[in-house]
Amino acid sequence: MLVAMTGSLSMIMLDQTVVAVALPSMTRELSLSPSGQQWTVNAYVLAIAALVALGGRVADLLGRVRAFRAGVTLFFLASAACALVPSGPLAETGVIAARALQGAGAALMIPVSATIVIAAFGPGERGRAMALYAGISQVFLALGPLVGGLLTEYVSWRAVFLLNVPVGLATLVLVSVAGVPNRPDPAVARPRPVDVALLVVGLGVLTVAFQQVTSRPGTALGMLVLGAAALAGFVARQRRAADPLLHLRLLRDPGLAGDVTVMALVQFGLLGLVLYSSVTFQEVLGLGPMQAGLAALPLIVPLTLAAQAGGRWYDRAGVRAPVLTGTLLCTAGAAAWAIAVPTTTYLPQVPGMVLVGIGLGLTLSPGNTDALARVSDHERSQASGLTQTARQLGGTVGLAVVGAVVLGLTPADHAPTGAATAVAAGFGVVALAFASAATATALLLTRRRGAPVPERAG
Repeated sequence: MLVAMTGSLSMIMLDQTVVAVALPSMTRELSLSPSGQQWTVNAYVLAIAALVALGGRVADLLGRVRAFRAGVTLFFLASAACALVPSGPLAETGVIAARALQGAGAALMIPVSATIVIAAFGPGERGRAMALYAGISQVFLALGPLVGGLLTEYVSWRAVFLLNVPVGLATLVLVSVAGVPNRPDPAVARPRPVDVALLVVGLGVLTVAFQQVTSRPGTALGMLVLGAAALAGFVARQRRAADPLLHLRLLRDPGLAGDVTVMALVQFGLLGLVLYSSVTFQEVLGLGPMQAGLAALPLIVPLTLAAQAGGRWYDRAGVRAPVLTGTLLCTAGAAAWAIAVPTTTYLPQVPGMVLVGIGLGLTLSPGNTDALARVSDHERSQASGLTQTARQLGGTVGLAVVGAVVLGLTPADHAPTGAATAVAAGFGVVALAFASAATATALLLTRRRGAPVPERAG
């Protein structure tokens, strides 16, 4: 079962970044506009952020296993649709819609897969199990440019999406063989359409606003107000609801609030780094797709090794030590990387990449494990939905903000030096996000491992 859950999350994480290297080839064949390029990446992440809480509720209503199977099926069918989008006037709309459907499938899978892993292992083993589950999947997130470069250069950009079909089918087989019982909860209320609409509209409008903050500041300000108002309405309804879509009361635990905050801020920085480092390697350093993927190894290898160490450290000492160490390393690494980018050479960037890789490995697995360990078993789907909503929202906003900074500062002639300086500014924003995550860790996370939050009204 751990293999199936890890494989499913790895597939989801891979698709967040695998498109980065394939995007130039997709743009040439499908005639994507600059806005279309941006939405090809962000439609996927935004759909996860907006719908993962709903995925947790659907898992309670249908049972974890049935919801997971539905998510896997939707995901690989949408992947096939991405691969089969024909060239023509509707190509851009088709690929963006298919990417959004991929995200909807992922939103059903994410909250369920983590809770199945947590439930399958005892307190003394969860850290190591989650280190494999989260650590390997984060490696695939970082491997996205390498896999995308390999397939784009030697096969086709369409193979980037077709890869998910056999992986999805294999995951369904493994789940069937494992024989995990499916237990729906008939007491759970159905989600209210108004709540879903407020969340989706609020997150979508905010994302568009962040993307336009440098190019159309007036429009962006109005959209920020509209998006914030929709989300404020959503939060108000959740606080009054007897059975809310997002159990915000769980955030009364400062430790869980800290885990959620750290995960959001780290994801903010991670997606921006992976995507724009790939762009830098190709457009500034002149590397091909495959070379750009290989250039990411100083980030990938340390992350892989540190993820296992982070899980064992959590089992021994709790969440504070590994996450604080990890976020501080991420901050130092992102700052060093930002300083090195304007040199327009590769080797000076390697030390920063290594530090970020180690820091991410120490942070992601313990933070995610601790968030789920702080609630009782019957609330883990909702806790996972809450955590993943914040995490994917962080990634969505990170892509939009870092992208706005980079695109806003890139000179019109796209000269390598000017483009590198723009990317360095974006990485500086990432360093600030990591520093904020370290501050949240110091203030909110305790040394102990999580304990379930007691039941309270509202």
